[in-house]
Amino acid sequence: MTEETSGASVHGYRVLARKYRPQNFSDLIGQEAVVRTLSNAFATGRIAQAYMLTGVRGVGKTTTARLIARALNYPGGPAIDMPEMTADCEAILESRHIDVIEMDAASNTGVDDVREIIEGVRYAPIHARYKVYIIDEVHMLSKSAFNALLKTLEEPPPHVKFIFATTEVRKVPVTILSRCQRFDLRRMDGDVLMQLFAKVAKAEKVTIEDDALRMIARAAEGSARDGLSLLDQAIAYGSETVKAAEVGAMLGLMDRARVIDLFDAIMAGDAATAIREIEAQHQAGGDPHTILSDLADFVHWVTRLKVSPNAAGDASRSEAERLRGREHAEKISIEGDRAPFRCLDGGGNGADPSRLCGKPAFG
Repeated sequence: MTEETSGASVHGYRVLARKYRPQNFSDLIGQEAVVRTLSNAFATGRIAQAYMLTGVRGVGKTTTARLIARALNYPGGPAIDMPEMTADCEAILESRHIDVIEMDAASNTGVDDVREIIEGVRYAPIHARYKVYIIDEVHMLSKSAFNALLKTLEEPPPHVKFIFATTEVRKVPVTILSRCQRFDLRRMDGDVLMQLFAKVAKAEKVTIEDDALRMIARAAEGSARDGLSLLDQAIAYGSETVKAAEVGAMLGLMDRARVIDLFDAIMAGDAATAIREIEAQHQAGGDPHTILSDLADFVHWVTRLKVSPNAAGDASRSEAERLRGREHAEKISIEGDRAPFRCLDGGGNGADPSRLCGKPAFG
């Protein structure tokens, strides 16, 4: 099958996570604190010599690093507001600008790699205002590489800026952290992810059910990139219409109502019904670990409703979850042998239910 007959373009298909990558700070969702801090810093000229971006996978560390590099070198800048997409801006965002050097520390870990940076900082930028070094997964650098970087990082030339990104900031030496302005990029809330995915689906001219959006947002666990990858897969699975049942089958998820039915049986002490429900869900294609994870997530949800009734407004929850969750929250006690989490540890056998619950939000 040729590209023409298959519908593929000459340049190939671009995955949604790349196609809808933020081009401006206004597109950077869920990181308002970072944008505000950078806006004030740029407006007052208080621009740090090095930035450390931390956070879990897929929350926008590399994208934010490129946006900072673009802002530093924007015509008339540095500026957060960048209405015009210049040739330099485009080159920076596509990681092909001669003065914005990106290095993957996972594959360039040694002191020789850092020595190339130390040699390069002596030379002024060719086209841009600043020469920017973006080092991804910086925690992977060796101890000697970190030590070699210290002096340059403390007193870099005025035309040089460093931007580091890492998923494991605890592995970065404190001597490096103390020389950087640190930004912790937070996981994105489920309702924020749902709005993003709905917007992308509309742009792609795809119809998607709200429950399907909720499933994808929940499975993404706060990561926009992971969620967009799942949305990409769901669109391929369901073509122009994405249904919740299809997404559930794709992810190995069960109907949330059935998970609540399982919770009902466990809390009622009806072991036979609970076992039959688990077997039925498994026979229907549910993954055992996913069933337990979903059960833990619902237990956590009920507990949140018990201690914080305002949590019922969570848009990432289905109507059935909100309604039945409130009913359980009114009836249960969070102390004693009938506490909800007791249903996950076999009455106190030492299992850690938090390891089963994939949802990171607490409180």
